[in-house]
Amino acid sequence: MAPREETVGRGPARQRSAPARPGHKMAAVLSRSARRVARAAVRRSVVRLFALGCWGCASAGKWYLLTEDNIKLQEFQQAKAAIRNEFHGNKDPYFKNIKEKLKDNRIILKNELKILLHLCQTSSDVDLAKKVIYRYHEQSGITDLRGFKFGPLFMRLCFELDLETPAVELIKDQNLRGFFSDSTSFHILMTMLFKKGRYKSALEVLAEMKKQGIPFNKETYLLAFAICYKLGSLESCKISAKLLEEAQLKGDTLPLRAFFFAVASALKQDDIAQAQFCCSQIRKTENRLYSNLKVLVQLRSGLLEEVIKTLEAAMDVDTPPFVKKIEFSEQVIHSFFSSYSMYGIVY
Repeated sequence: MAPREETVGRGPARQRSAPARPGHKMAAVLSRSARRVARAAVRRSVVRLFALGCWGCASAGKWYLLTEDNIKLQEFQQAKAAIRNEFHGNKDPYFKNIKEKLKDNRIILKNELKILLHLCQTSSDVDLAKKVIYRYHEQSGITDLRGFKFGPLFMRLCFELDLETPAVELIKDQNLRGFFSDSTSFHILMTMLFKKGRYKSALEVLAEMKKQGIPFNKETYLLAFAICYKLGSLESCKISAKLLEEAQLKGDTLPLRAFFFAVASALKQDDIAQAQFCCSQIRKTENRLYSNLKVLVQLRSGLLEEVIKTLEAAMDVDTPPFVKKIEFSEQVIHSFFSSYSMYGIVY
């Protein structure tokens, strides 16, 4: 039996005090002055709150991820209008001629397919275009792979008419292997699926792109990490981490927003180590989204003192007026207060 503790002085023996809770230690670390700085910084940032929404997505713009320079939908629509004017708005005779050529098994010329894709206005028109594409690819085969790229043209048509199903069907068809031999076709389709919230289908298109050996570029990585973030599953988080690893092994350059999505994906799955790693890979740190993500990672890591330093820098009164102040999102502010409440610090 353990020996009984001896007491000093009068009165009943004092019981051993319970070990301090982690929250008490954290509260002791944060001095009273530091907490005042935090309160002031948060109050100042509240005035400039913005919504993060989708990390790296344009909240009010037409494009979610890629720009008009990438998609070139407006350019396609202008070309359609010009060609339609040449036919005086009457496409029926041209379509009739194309149907007769299909029936008679005659050769489809490159320019004929190009005009047809610009004249399509309905889903039934696209059905005809699909038949012509199969015939054209069958007759041209590998000999025309270095010629005009019809893949992006067809994808822009599907984008305009809101027809993702035939687009996915054709890009996955082994009989059309080589017809969609460019990254742009895949990017347009993934953008369309992303915009419609069909993230699982977009990931399948990404897998198909890899399967067909189409090289990934900056736009591919941006779409890939955004899709993984939106899926928000453990599996998609693993895919995101794997993509980052493969890109770094290849020496590929990733766009800044791709890193943002990678960090956010890891945070969604509470993978703090991966979030810290992704955050450490970001070189361009003079960025509002980076500042917010960094604070979120620090909060989830329990580094409240580091958060205090960030907030203190945000309210530096000596900062010149032409230098942008850090702005914090509602999500970050909410996480900040939640972390303080967790550690027993009341405002």
